Amino acid sequence: MHFNSRGLRSQLKDSVPVAGLCPQGAYGVQDSLRSGFTSVKNELLPSHPLELSEKNFQLNQDKMNFSTLRNIQGLHAPLKLQMEYRAARQIQRLAFLPSSNLALDTLRGSDECIGFEDILCDPGQSEVMGEPHMMVEYKLGLL
Repeated sequence: MHFNSRGLRSQLKDSVPVAGLCPQGAYGVQDSLRSGFTSVKNELLPSHPLELSEKNFQLNQDKMNFSTLRNIQGLHAPLKLQMEYRAARQIQRLAFLPSSNLALDTLRGSDECIGFEDILCDPGQSEVMGEPHMMVEYKLGLL
């Protein structure tokens, strides 16, 4: 029986990729302290056409807003707003504390909206928590 690679790839579209399933640390063992536990769900390919659209919703929304702003006010307005977004993204707490990104939400106008991530993504309930000193050293590149 002869399979071409294109047909086989389409059959395996919703399967789990074997390569890269377990991120390896320096000694060939998964580094659970830094990367957390592996989840097969995170390694799956998108199963619905709208899944990629929903993952990139904010990026697509920003592109549309920048395009509209450029048409109305000129080139300088979206460039200024992009620089403000970049500066707001750089404001972070310590490596082991979650950041609320309040400045970025205020710039985008989403600070008064309550969404899915506000209720069900409580960082206090997160399973990924490590030793604070090691996390700061890793972020600074000392480890």
